[in-house]
Amino acid sequence: MAAATPVDRCAVPPARRPTPWRLLAWPVAWMLGLGGHLQLAELLAPAAAWAVTVLGALGLVLVAAFGRQGGVAAAGLLAISLLALAFGSTDLRARERLLDRLDSGLEGRELRIQGRVQGLVQVQADGLHFVFEPDPTAPVLDDADGRLLAQLPSRLWLVWPTADGVLAAPAALAAGEAWRLPVRLRSPHGQLNPQGFDAELWAFERGLGGFGQVRTGRGAVAQRLDSPRWWVPNEALGRLRQAARDRILLSGTDPATVGVLAALAIGDQSAIGPVLWAQFRDTGVAHLMSISGLHITLFAALAQAVLAALWRRWPAGVARWPTPRVARWGGLALAAAYAVLSGWGVPAQRTVGMLALGVAMDHAGWRWPALLRGVWAAAGVATLDPWALLQPGFWLSFVAVTWLLAADPDAPAVSASWRQRVGQALAQTWRSQWVVGLGLAPLVVLWFNQWSLAAWPANLLAVPWVTWVITPLALLGLLLPPVLGLAALLLEPLLGLTAVLAQPSWASLPVPAGPAWLVVPALLGAWLAVARLPAVVQALAALLVLPVLWPAVYRPAPGDWWVQALDVGQGSVALVHTHQHLLVYDAGPAQGHGEDAGERVIWPALRALGQRQIDELVLSHGDQDHIGGAASLLRRLPVARLRHSLDPDHPLLADRAGAQPCQAGQTWTWDGVRFEVLWPPEPGARRHGATNAASCVLHIEDASGRALLLTGDIGVAEEALIAAALGKRPAVAVLLVPHHGSRSSSSQALLAATRPAVAVMQQGYRNRYGHPHPEVLARYLAAGIDVVRTDACGAWRWDDAGASCTRDVHRRYWHHRLVDAPHPSAGALVANPEAGETE
Repeated sequence: MAAATPVDRCAVPPARRPTPWRLLAWPVAWMLGLGGHLQLAELLAPAAAWAVTVLGALGLVLVAAFGRQGGVAAAGLLAISLLALAFGSTDLRARERLLDRLDSGLEGRELRIQGRVQGLVQVQADGLHFVFEPDPTAPVLDDADGRLLAQLPSRLWLVWPTADGVLAAPAALAAGEAWRLPVRLRSPHGQLNPQGFDAELWAFERGLGGFGQVRTGRGAVAQRLDSPRWWVPNEALGRLRQAARDRILLSGTDPATVGVLAALAIGDQSAIGPVLWAQFRDTGVAHLMSISGLHITLFAALAQAVLAALWRRWPAGVARWPTPRVARWGGLALAAAYAVLSGWGVPAQRTVGMLALGVAMDHAGWRWPALLRGVWAAAGVATLDPWALLQPGFWLSFVAVTWLLAADPDAPAVSASWRQRVGQALAQTWRSQWVVGLGLAPLVVLWFNQWSLAAWPANLLAVPWVTWVITPLALLGLLLPPVLGLAALLLEPLLGLTAVLAQPSWASLPVPAGPAWLVVPALLGAWLAVARLPAVVQALAALLVLPVLWPAVYRPAPGDWWVQALDVGQGSVALVHTHQHLLVYDAGPAQGHGEDAGERVIWPALRALGQRQIDELVLSHGDQDHIGGAASLLRRLPVARLRHSLDPDHPLLADRAGAQPCQAGQTWTWDGVRFEVLWPPEPGARRHGATNAASCVLHIEDASGRALLLTGDIGVAEEALIAAALGKRPAVAVLLVPHHGSRSSSSQALLAATRPAVAVMQQGYRNRYGHPHPEVLARYLAAGIDVVRTDACGAWRWDDAGASCTRDVHRRYWHHRLVDAPHPSAGALVANPEAGETE
């Protein structure tokens, strides 16, 4: 006689299940409310935020009391109530975070603060980066006079920097430790460029109310006060994760392999260098170099199998609790623990949410489609962190699951032969990569403005290798350290493969940024292309996808120029466009932790413009704040001509036979726009050994006489000679202010000769040199010149539509607004001054 099937007493009769469209409408309405709030430039008034929240809650009460019979009216009221409640509650949460920001009166002061290190301490080239939670009961003292100052934000992001290339911080700095630190703080202000990384959103999402640097100079004494408290969960978890990360990083000598293993095992990506990250992005495998949904799912499946095998050995337990139920709930618990250990990123949250819903639904006897589970899991993740909706990883993760379900709604039958099973697995892997690669292309283009043609072959090999081999070995290595050596050895061929695939120019194609609304028809087209539909329908889907993959590119009319001064902090970059050509003036600074403005700012900007070549790269002089990103640009894009004021033996000129030194009198014309070099009078001309005096000064004039003057870091002496050379030329429309507004530049003679309508000052927020100098700023304002500062404007653009600031065009409530100019004596948070700067 067959054994009776255990009856699940907790099962809910199918008749009690809500209709599927309601199950889908509820989380969608909620996420529309969350997402709508993220588009605000300013928060609501407090009374309005409370009113919207209360009305949403009252709507839910009315639906619960009188809408039990259903109907369109009740469903509509429910959706509107959910939307209003999500919108209003997010506004209240955002207001609380904005109030927890650093008081502007504390910026730039030398302070002594007390608190605890939280989370992983990241080891980077410029020092240790970590979250510091000040003790609200401890005094905040001014080191200058010992005065008691205002209270600090609840969380700070600090850097304990290197000093002369040697780490000044203690090697044993650990999560949970209590310290008294000498620091200098500033508001969470970051560079802001179109299609660039939003550091202020990053800080806001993590509740960081200020950035800071531990002072290491004379008289700055740091004191460890207490060890981590093992009974505090966050501190214990942070210490556990850091110990595991350090064990991995010390297990080998190759930084690349151990860095990837640390990312795969515990989710710490800080040890993967920027060059390697660029390699992963270009080959489309960056999603694998972290704790992804595949890794969590694999871990849950293995945990379920082990628990089931162990539970069957206890007959008494099986008689009381069925093995499948114990395996499912136990596997979920272990998977959730692994996700927390890995850092609880968006992919981990999504996967645990879907697993939890699946286990709960199975337990209750409900059979929700996996797609519906995904929508509810997305709503859950967004509820915990509404600002995750602005993360590319959020949408890439959920949409990937959606496309896989749409393409293969039913699991294939399992073959009896192991050869057939292997064949099915390989075919399914290829199908999955095709579906995900094509289905996610519109979103990848929307966020990253590139389409990786190398992604298909790279992922075809990397996905199974990383998921089924490298990641399990990395996890096992946490318990058995010798296994980490095997994992590193097996990882090396994959790193070599991605290095080879990233080399060809076609590996990653730049795609111009198009209107955001194009992504909606493109996603529809992608779904039609990957679903199992007739070939004719799939072919027609290309018409919907094509506009986002090949959008229209807007260029200046013949005879006109456009200019964009990028926000690169304390440095200089200007992009000058004519109808068919691009000139890049300077390449910004190296940013101190293995990154530079070329890779982090300029390349994304050019990629968004669809640029595949730089027609002319002008490096005004050899200071690092002007040429720090040049190597990255030369590696990323072909440069037709390099014009410079560098020493002949400079490393950037190696293998650049066509490089041409700047010299006054050089001229050329592009698309009806005339370019002329005004300085230096002879190649490499210097005054008293200073590179600033050799800056290449470029005058650009369109067909109507509208002019742009790019000046580098020239001083007053050079300005006098250039003013004489300009003679009676028409006034300059735009002046890129010399030397970032230093008091050694911007003489009255230059302003009288150029008479600019707009003066653009490129400098970092609260930079250590005090740029722009108050006297210089007053000189421009007294002359009636419109002054634009990139620390207050973000990237500045002048085109046919007029002038615009990124901070105005893309203003959001979490962005720091620079109301008053910082005091020029305020120090910046950088480790070393740029070469050649003297103030």
